[in-house]
Amino acid sequence: MMALKALYLNTSLKHGDQESNTEALMKKSIEILENEGVETELLRVSDYNIKIGMSADMGEGDQWPMIFDKIVNSDIIVMGTPIWNGHKSSVATLVMERIYAQSGETAENGQSKYYNKVFGTVVTGNEDGAKEAGGSILSRMANLGFTIPPNNLAYWVGEAGPGPSYIKAGQDSDFTKKQTEMLSYNLIHLARILKNNPIPAIGNTLK
Repeated sequence: MMALKALYLNTSLKHGDQESNTEALMKKSIEILENEGVETELLRVSDYNIKIGMSADMGEGDQWPMIFDKIVNSDIIVMGTPIWNGHKSSVATLVMERIYAQSGETAENGQSKYYNKVFGTVVTGNEDGAKEAGGSILSRMANLGFTIPPNNLAYWVGEAGPGPSYIKAGQDSDFTKKQTEMLSYNLIHLARILKNNPIPAIGNTLK
């Protein structure tokens, strides 16, 4: 069985070792993947200097090229976001913009570099908006060439307004546990299929 690599991108607005509810839920998925022999890496995007712009490298210390290299060398990519005012975080939007900026880059066979990579999402928050946040990410990533598995969104949403977040109130949620399990195993299953039977280049090249 061919080895798989998974990259988890936490787009929380929190930095360093600040407690992140989104990261806590992402780690539940990471545990499943690692138990299945998948090599994983978790990045907190806010800790990196990711410049605004539509070039592959915006210069002046832009660290996006390093993250892009990790994306193209991974089989599975999972983006995690908190909910802010019913939507994904501004960091998630920035990452999506930079991914889009390089969507025209191709592999040797002429396909987008995002082909044959599986994409999923994790969302946490204290208000409605999980499906909007996750869906807005997944639909755009699918349009760029990533493959989206079934049950592709694991999320937890607390009561409206201020209140306990995922770490304090959501870890025993049977619904969230099940969604996380389905997301994680479907990421693995689909990534293995594509690793052994990649989408052919015929009819799927950018040039």
